[in-house]
Amino acid sequence: MTYKFIELDVKDYIATVTMAREKSLNALSLEFASEIARVFKEVGAMNEVRAVILKSKARIFCAGLDLKDAAGGFTGTPRGPFDMIKRSQPLFDCCNAIEECPKPVIAAVHGQCIGGGLHIISACDVRLCTQDATFCLKEPKIGLCADMGALQRLPLIVGQGYAREIAFTVGFYSAAQADKMGLVNHVYADQNALYAAAREMAVQITENAPLAIECSKEVLNFSRYTSVSEGMALAIQKNMFLLTTQDLQEAFIAFMEKRAPNFKGQ
Repeated sequence: MTYKFIELDVKDYIATVTMAREKSLNALSLEFASEIARVFKEVGAMNEVRAVILKSKARIFCAGLDLKDAAGGFTGTPRGPFDMIKRSQPLFDCCNAIEECPKPVIAAVHGQCIGGGLHIISACDVRLCTQDATFCLKEPKIGLCADMGALQRLPLIVGQGYAREIAFTVGFYSAAQADKMGLVNHVYADQNALYAAAREMAVQITENAPLAIECSKEVLNFSRYTSVSEGMALAIQKNMFLLTTQDLQEAFIAFMEKRAPNFKGQ
């Protein structure tokens, strides 16, 4: 696929998805959000992709919702609010597509990560950032409730207390505060160090059996909303499948031969 606001690079089993709506600081228009959803569905279906890095080409990570674009569909009629929400579906879809992507997604954040940007990284599997990164859930400042998934996902990442603090204060939280909360996994001095670390982590992921990683992500996502026993039952079901794969055989042979396994995703 071709994209207007996304740059996609696939190399060595790693897909790098770069948000490149630079002049608007990656503010989320409906068209841009649609592209984010499409690119994650695309890389999710690629056998040659085992891990994804999400980053920004703009001066900051994301300026949040493109308010001018969002307000463009408001008619002022009694149906106006309903039509506007229906028209906004790409905003919800882009975060869901990231979460549902079968490949692990690493967010590499620099600069401000506002509103929609925080929704997006909440849907990622791992979050890394630079020391200058700041995070803010902006919607109440414009009279709205955050509705792209952060209110549902953040409590599972940082806990109820921090999630409610972020949602209610609408404050900007520093990289150090985000690290303390558990919102980000690691903090780096600058963008070069950030991207090097993101790639190093992605490489580590690619060295494992890809089908096992995909199954692990599916079980992790499922287990957030269910009991331990139900989550374990899905993991056992996945292992019934994985026990039949060539990659499992390769893992045992490589162990016996004292070498690194060469996984094919089969």
